[in-house]
Amino acid sequence: MFSLPPAILALIAANVLMYLAQGAVPGLSAALALWPVGSGAFAPWQLLSYAFLHAGFSHLLFNMLGLWMFGADLERVWGARRMLFFYAVCVLGAALAQLAVSAASGMVYPTVGASGGLFGILVGFAMLFPTRKIVPLIPPIPMPAPVFVMLYGALELLFGVTGSFAGVAHFAHLGGLAAGWLLIRHWRGQPPFGRR
Repeated sequence: MFSLPPAILALIAANVLMYLAQGAVPGLSAALALWPVGSGAFAPWQLLSYAFLHAGFSHLLFNMLGLWMFGADLERVWGARRMLFFYAVCVLGAALAQLAVSAASGMVYPTVGASGGLFGILVGFAMLFPTRKIVPLIPPIPMPAPVFVMLYGALELLFGVTGSFAGVAHFAHLGGLAAGWLLIRHWRGQPPFGRR
C-alpha cells in the first residue's frame, strides 16, 4: 500500500537525517546553506547541499510529501538513476536562479530547502501525466496537472516580483521549475533544443 521507489525513499531519508543533524551539529546549517557568491560564506558544494536543509518541521514535511506524491510516479517511469539526475539538475537550476536574484538585489541571506527540486518534479509530473488531476488545498478544485503547475508558477512569479511572503525563495522555485521543463524538452528533442 505505502511503497516508495528507492531514489525517492533515499531523498526523503537524507532530508530527514539532515534535518535532525541541523539541530545536533553546530554550524552545519551555516556551512551547507546556499549563500550569495559575494557574501564571503559561499562554497561550491552549497549549490546542492542547501536542498537537504529545512527551516522548520512544516517546511520539511510539505517538501517530503511533495517528493512522495509526485516524484514516486516519475521514478517508476524513469528509474532511479534518471530520477536522481533530474532532481539534481532542478536543485542546481534553483540555486543558480537564487544566486542571480541575490546578486541583482544585493540581499545577503542563506537559502535552504528542497522546494526548488520539488518544483522541477511538479513540472515533470505535469509533462509526463498531463491528464492527471490535482486537488490543491486552496482552492480545493480538481484541475489537470499542467494547469495546476502553470497557476502555481504564475503565483510564485507574482510573489517574487511583488516581494510577498518575505523569506520564501520564489525565484529559486521558478529556477527549479524552468530547469525541469528545459531538461525534459531536451530529452524529447523539443524546442529550444534540436531533435535528438
